[in-house]
Amino acid sequence: MIDGLLHQRIMNRWTRDADHADAMGLPRLRLLRRRARTLRAQLDRLLMAAEPRLQEAPAIRRPLGTDWAWRPPLWTAPVSQPGLVRSSRAQLDGMTAVFHDCRLCETGARQVRNGRAADSAPFGLQMDIFAFEGSFLSVALDLPPESVRGLRRKHLIVLRARLEVERPLRIFARLNVRHGPNTEQLTCALPMGVDEAVAEFDLTSTKLNEARAEKMWVDLIFEQPQMNQIVLRDLTMVRRPRAEF
Repeated sequence: MIDGLLHQRIMNRWTRDADHADAMGLPRLRLLRRRARTLRAQLDRLLMAAEPRLQEAPAIRRPLGTDWAWRPPLWTAPVSQPGLVRSSRAQLDGMTAVFHDCRLCETGARQVRNGRAADSAPFGLQMDIFAFEGSFLSVALDLPPESVRGLRRKHLIVLRARLEVERPLRIFARLNVRHGPNTEQLTCALPMGVDEAVAEFDLTSTKLNEARAEKMWVDLIFEQPQMNQIVLRDLTMVRRPRAEF
């Protein structure tokens, strides 16, 4: 009861300050802005932890033998940072970033809610691209450390993505695996015009040093993306051993 009363008092105070912000003196307004930003940072941290645990996301498809499965945080919990992509690198959250090499880049990237469809992740990533004169636009996903623990050349890494585009374009998925001073790269074109695009990366064709696997990340590369809207409704990854014959 005491906790509830204290919370209500704090809410009433912030409501009152917000109602009077237009007429408030500048010194007081600066102080409240600083406090509000600090409070928002902690609230965002809490929401990032709470949303994936409390909000039901569709189950990740796990083929037989799957030993690791993952949906990036951007698709499971709210973030407050996505906006205009002005520099060559825009960090959307701790694991997702947008890269490009365009001097004139009129691109926006923001998190959107997917609605309540049973087969949709809670959130998606929407990119609106207007003028674009570069050679590439990509979304980079840093995979968590669990993705390389016990990684073997016998593994398949499978990416599944639900995509919506205004105009057809070519999209490639590139898997990067760093082991010691070397990085293995596998690239696969994503099919368009399907409900779910699938890319499979077979590590058997690489020179992966299993004892030195350190990090794995994925680049989604969009060719000639100008004047287009791209919505990544969902994205999941799984790791499983390749079937033996």
